[in-house]
Amino acid sequence: MTQASLAQELVSVLRDPDPGARQLALTQIEDLSDPEILHPLIEAVRDEDPTVRALALGHLEDLGDPRAVPAILRALDDDETHVREAAATALRELRGAEAATHLIDAMRHDNPFVRMSVIVALREIRDPRALERLEGALLDPSPEVRREAVLALAYLRRPETARALRGSLRDPDARVRQVAIGALEPLGAPALVEELVALLSDPDWRVRVEAAIVLGRSAHGLAAPHLRTALKDAAWQVRKEAALALGRLRAASAAADLVGLLGSELPDLRKAAAQALGELAAASAEAPLGRLLGDADVEVRKAASRALDAIRAGAGRPGTFARD
Repeated sequence: MTQASLAQELVSVLRDPDPGARQLALTQIEDLSDPEILHPLIEAVRDEDPTVRALALGHLEDLGDPRAVPAILRALDDDETHVREAAATALRELRGAEAATHLIDAMRHDNPFVRMSVIVALREIRDPRALERLEGALLDPSPEVRREAVLALAYLRRPETARALRGSLRDPDARVRQVAIGALEPLGAPALVEELVALLSDPDWRVRVEAAIVLGRSAHGLAAPHLRTALKDAAWQVRKEAALALGRLRAASAAADLVGLLGSELPDLRKAAAQALGELAAASAEAPLGRLLGDADVEVRKAASRALDAIRAGAGRPGTFARD
């Protein structure tokens, strides 16, 4: 195709009854500078051949023209998975108020995949008009949509959304609760520590892990006794993050509990306990840490060595954040 008549030639080729010819025409497009090429590409999104539809969406992604939004939104409801995925990818490249207007309207779509894809696109556009709809999506019947809404609001970091996000800490879906914890942390939501402490008893271990991680960064004395209890959690991942959190909080009263964890059968737990005891500069742990210098796991040996150096140098961070 010659550049001077690229759009006209594309219109002609896309009428060819042979889908292979239509596909070839789209694969040969290298220059999208012809201002008229948008329209045949939009028409190609309706082609009966799914490969043609996906190829056209790929070019619309490269163009990033907001006038293509309605066509891309329709393709999110396509029967073919790879066409829907191409449409979702194309949406993420769109910018500007015109695109945002179409996307905000599409938040009402019946298809959860469409709503999810729209939320991801709106996150990138950062249009303040979308905040109300994104907060409303926290109550969407689809847990996947609710999770994307939490992630979008986390990405935007708007303090006024904290109240709505706090409700997601009680979402029936564990994946939503998990991401809500991280979403709220940078917003400094009031009373978050108390709610995170409650989530240390969540039925899902991944939620408990996330709560322990964030509590370890809270510098709040209320967290330490509950994190000590979490050292006995049924999930080793929770025990590990509780140990690391206690170290970050410099919870001196946890030293004996952490020394007990040095005897765990799991190298990850021995390493976490050693690291935490180094943070505490706990002199009472010097002997058991010394025994770990001969541990079978090299990472445990390194953690024990660093902890001993910290204890002997008195190199713990100044002050004790957590008092329990």
